[in-house]
Amino acid sequence: MGFEVSDKNLKRAGLDYWHELDITYYDGLEDFFTRNKDGNFYYFTTKGLNTYSDVKFPNNSYLVFGREDAGLPESLLVRNRESCLRIPMRPRLRSLNLSNSVAIAVYEALRQWDFPDLASEGQLTQYRWN
Repeated sequence: MGFEVSDKNLKRAGLDYWHELDITYYDGLEDFFTRNKDGNFYYFTTKGLNTYSDVKFPNNSYLVFGREDAGLPESLLVRNRESCLRIPMRPRLRSLNLSNSVAIAVYEALRQWDFPDLASEGQLTQYRWN
């Protein structure tokens, strides 16, 4: 992952959400694919030919991202051409950082699934919506 889940700064960034997580650890990509054979995999890459917003994400979808400095292995991408997705960017600009890319992709999938288990409205603290 490039970081330790036990890292003090990471835990602080997670605030009080840690009890909501179900973390599974894998011993590399091969272990991940072996243990999730029934999944629908989508590979996010700046090299993708398809746009993430043109895909209907079915249940049991896995959104796969590479390391921020290296991306996913091209050998994996070339074997999965139709499942390689990109977030449109202006030419000659650096790509979005990994956390922004993950947020964009995950919220698109959640939007398609009508935001399951997410609040659809909020409340003001000093006023009430009428």
